[in-house]
Amino acid sequence: MAAAAAEQQQFYLLLGNLLSPDNVVRKQAEETYENIPGRSKITFLLQAIRNTTAAEEARQMAAVLLRRLLSSAFDEVYPALPSDVQTAIKSELLMIIQMETQSSMRKKICDIAAELARNLIDEDGNNQWPEGSSSESPVCSPAMLWVKWLQILHPGFQKKFHEKVIAALLQTMEDQGNQRVQAHAAAALINFTEDCPKSLLIPYLDNLVKHLHSIMVLKLQELIQKGTKLVLEQVVTSIASVADTAEEKFVPYYDLFMPSLKHIVENAVQKELRLLRGKTIECISLIGLAVGKEKFMQDASDVMQLLLKTQTDFNDMEDDDPQISYMISAWARMCKILGKEFQQYLPVVMGPLMKTASIKPEVALLDTQDMENMSDDDGWEFVNLGDQQSFGIKTAGLEEKSTACQMLVCYAKELKEGFVEYTEQVVKLMVPLLKFYFHDGVRVAAAESMPLLLECARVRGPEYLTQMWHFMCDALIKAIGTEPDSDVLSEIMHSFAKCIEVMGDGCLNNEHFEELGGILKAKLEEHFKNQELRQVKRQDEDYDEQVEESLQDEDDNDVYILTKVSDILHSIFSSYKEKVLPWFEQLLPLIVNLICPQRPWPDRQWGLCIFDDIVEHCSPASFKYAEYFISPMLQYVCDNSPEVRQAAAYGLGVMAQFGGDNYRPFCTDALPLLVRVIQAPEAKTKENVNATENCISAVGKIMKFKPDCVNVEEVLPHWLSWLPLHEDKEEAVQTFSYLCDLIESNHPIVLGPNNTNLPKIFSIIAEGEMHEAIKHEDPCAKRLANVVRQVQTSGGLWTECIAQLSPEQQAAIQELLNSA
Repeated sequence: MAAAAAEQQQFYLLLGNLLSPDNVVRKQAEETYENIPGRSKITFLLQAIRNTTAAEEARQMAAVLLRRLLSSAFDEVYPALPSDVQTAIKSELLMIIQMETQSSMRKKICDIAAELARNLIDEDGNNQWPEGSSSESPVCSPAMLWVKWLQILHPGFQKKFHEKVIAALLQTMEDQGNQRVQAHAAAALINFTEDCPKSLLIPYLDNLVKHLHSIMVLKLQELIQKGTKLVLEQVVTSIASVADTAEEKFVPYYDLFMPSLKHIVENAVQKELRLLRGKTIECISLIGLAVGKEKFMQDASDVMQLLLKTQTDFNDMEDDDPQISYMISAWARMCKILGKEFQQYLPVVMGPLMKTASIKPEVALLDTQDMENMSDDDGWEFVNLGDQQSFGIKTAGLEEKSTACQMLVCYAKELKEGFVEYTEQVVKLMVPLLKFYFHDGVRVAAAESMPLLLECARVRGPEYLTQMWHFMCDALIKAIGTEPDSDVLSEIMHSFAKCIEVMGDGCLNNEHFEELGGILKAKLEEHFKNQELRQVKRQDEDYDEQVEESLQDEDDNDVYILTKVSDILHSIFSSYKEKVLPWFEQLLPLIVNLICPQRPWPDRQWGLCIFDDIVEHCSPASFKYAEYFISPMLQYVCDNSPEVRQAAAYGLGVMAQFGGDNYRPFCTDALPLLVRVIQAPEAKTKENVNATENCISAVGKIMKFKPDCVNVEEVLPHWLSWLPLHEDKEEAVQTFSYLCDLIESNHPIVLGPNNTNLPKIFSIIAEGEMHEAIKHEDPCAKRLANVVRQVQTSGGLWTECIAQLSPEQQAAIQELLNSA
């Protein structure tokens, strides 16, 4: 007995040393810990966790180590234990959860139980620890974590286990004897439905809704009688989550819930019910979004009044009032539902929203001693700056700030010119936030807002618009040069490109161009350097699958940035045309490098896209660069990668459409290559269809714009047999308008002798309509409808054409006539 106690004492000492700031002491402790056998480790760790008289740090450390052991070495350690020891460990864990009083420690122990529960579910979803997840058991506390873990580890989790899980969670939610267990089951249901595909949820919808409604009614009565609210809070969120996933399928249940939810918002006004009220506001707005404007309009005005009433008390709310963030998100959803009708509420909504979006975080520079005195519970996060110094930031309010900024983006997007009154104050807030390095979401929202704010401001005329653009332009370019996070960087680059498209020719001055040129050059050089570094790492002795996975992630990030370089160049070429070519020449060698045969396919794809833009927007001046791209473009039309084929085919199409006479011989060379791709056996498979459709479109453009380069009479019948295009909507419009040209000019080959080809043309038009290849507002749709109407007037021919169509095709023709 004494020996065991002494060993345990040694173990406490070891835990203390694992936390030591002294590197030597800590390293020795880590080595000693690693050498302890697995069974002894589990015993010592459990005893340390259970011992409430031990130092808090040691208990926390023991909990972290035990969870790590179960997650990383479960298969080596646990199955080798005798079954009675396994049983003892499970019982011990359940007991500790019940006894633990300290909340952060209790959560850590729940995490351990969840980890064990996760490992004890076999491939078929059979639970080998049923008492650990029964509704009587306190380990239902980790139910939510357990569901989340399974979702992460089994991507097909919902598909495999949905029936069992939904049944178990609903049963547990009805355990009236235990509020906490009910609440956890409801929370687990939220986790489950959030990621559950709609198709899987629908069969259970009736049953789910019935249970949720009866529990809500029961808990509402409990709230009135006893003031208990924990389960009701979770149930309200479960309802919101189910509605969010079910979307329009929730319409039949709308009237079942809305009166009770409105009742809660109206009456739950006490301070302790703020969270419940916030969650109910969220639930109402999510249900509104799910069922759509038509169904929601019966309550929209009531709900707006309730929100407005809450809003009026907003100024009296404390900064940490949980209703604030729920209100802000609910307003944005109401804006999506009501559209332009929401504009009238802006004066009420914008004040608190701007206040929240303007939160300034508390920051401090501290020495290590001060930092240790400030506990994590105070909501501070620290970055070690070396030399015994740390930079601290109080994270409270940062999420709310980010949400508020996202909501401003939402208003600008939904309301457009209706938001113009607020563009000035919002742009003054957002531009400095491009440098708000405390929160990525805030910087993303700031970037996203820029082109949208310009769209809103356009209604005030060019002078106002230009002033606003001048206010944001420098900051955007600088942010592209300095942003450290690649996800945020891609958003900033994308927004900058959109801004140039809004502003057009003349929006950048010489200094802007100079700075931008330097930045884009650096991005492309970095792209090539990173590729080389990854190749070096692949030769390293530590190289394995895991390393390859992270190299792939880096590669994906780099390619994504490359797509944004292409976006920016696209917007510059389309705005400035050939005037910008002298500036572009500093980047030319790098773009030529992208399309070298040895480069990976995304490099070649995006390099070609940049040359496509030059041909499309700078022709015929583009021909001076033809020596760099013509030969690769012709070669890559038959490339193994469909993405590269598509970029090359598009380039050959615009070469015919916009290129001058110098491009004629290459149009002749291109035709047989394009036909080869179109007629390949796999041409119409999912991965190939977009490239193939671009080839078909390019053949059409060569016949239309450079007819003397090919034998149109010979090619036309083939081209007609390849129509219509379904996938690439832009190219579909190009091909249909050429088809209209040919029909309207009564082209004999297209119409056939005595109009015998008309039924075939009708089926092409019908198929295009069925695949929504052309929007009804597009002028081309009107031209197609006119072709049909002309035939309609000649009785016999019309009957013959319609007779050869399937019922679906006939319906599509009718739809076209009705709407275009």
